Amino acid sequence: MSSDDRHLREELLSRRSVYDGRLLHAFEDSVRLPEGNEARRELVEHPGAVTIVARADDGRAVLVRQWRHAMRRAFWELPAGTREPGEDPDATARRELTEETGYHAKEWRELGHGPVSPGYSSEVIWFFSATGLTGGDSTPDVDELLDVGLFDHAQLSRMAAEGEVDLKTIAGLALAGIPLDV
Repeated sequence: MSSDDRHLREELLSRRSVYDGRLLHAFEDSVRLPEGNEARRELVEHPGAVTIVARADDGRAVLVRQWRHAMRRAFWELPAGTREPGEDPDATARRELTEETGYHAKEWRELGHGPVSPGYSSEVIWFFSATGLTGGDSTPDVDELLDVGLFDHAQLSRMAAEGEVDLKTIAGLALAGIPLDV
């Protein structure tokens, strides 16, 4: 695969801020396409996030269930969270696992990272594996209400098949070598 993308590149002509929130910033960009035409692009800047595949000694995965307002329903998900300004993804992962679940992990390993939805968002997500878990008290953000559970392979496969988990959970489990039977 060639890395020469010059024939695809768009030149930024102007940027207009359309929303400046606590977490997200939205822009409307005017760009010039390679053949000379102009186009508009709508995009969201995001600080990046982490997802943690935390596994108990018996192999069960730790998931949290929370309400997702945009979808108007609750999902079971791997513990995850947004990076603070200047925060290293590894530090975000350690913080989020403890905040959301109360667990601490002895062993950490980065599984990979990449863009979530590059057509409109700058968000990059880092996936981590966490093992050697010890319990503790969770301290979720004041606007987070969470259920915490441990699930084996059969349960995870059923939950994925029935749409009870989100896609980042399926991706994280796959990166950790836990393919689901769906």
